[in-house]
Amino acid sequence: MPKPTKGPRLGGGPAHERLMLANLAAALFTHKSIKTTETKAKRLQPVAERFVTFAKKGDLHARRRVLASIGDKSVVHELFTVIAPQVAERDGGYTRITKLGFRKGDNAPMVQIELVLEPVVAKPKSAKKTAAAAAAAAPAAEAPAEVAPAEETVEVAPAEASEAPAEEKAAE
Repeated sequence: MPKPTKGPRLGGGPAHERLMLANLAAALFTHKSIKTTETKAKRLQPVAERFVTFAKKGDLHARRRVLASIGDKSVVHELFTVIAPQVAERDGGYTRITKLGFRKGDNAPMVQIELVLEPVVAKPKSAKKTAAAAAAAAPAAEAPAEVAPAEETVEVAPAEASEAPAEEKAAE
């Protein structure tokens, strides 16, 4: 579990907070998405991410560490057999918090925390970074060879362009 925060706890002492976060994590792994207050969700996020990281390891020690906190064998089994393979390619960020508005009774900020189970899509490299990397590599190795052909092509291209319209006019 992450380092406990100093100051007031969620609803009581540290033991109650630890149990409440374990129950919230169990509900999150069971339903894949839960609606709770913003404070509880922000405190739940690192705990749930740590449990998913243990599940990705998949060994007996990791299973027993998660089982020591959650306590429900069916939830731990689902975490290790269903959720862990779905997030195997993801390096982190297994949960997402979405703000929903305020609760009607006490105006508490409500959020929805859910597991991110979509497959990871690799971001395409930007053209600027690729061009900069190519430009950095090219001058070191091929700078003198590239300069001469480039100048010849620039001189030839305008001459060909001026001859082409003249030929088209003659053909008409």
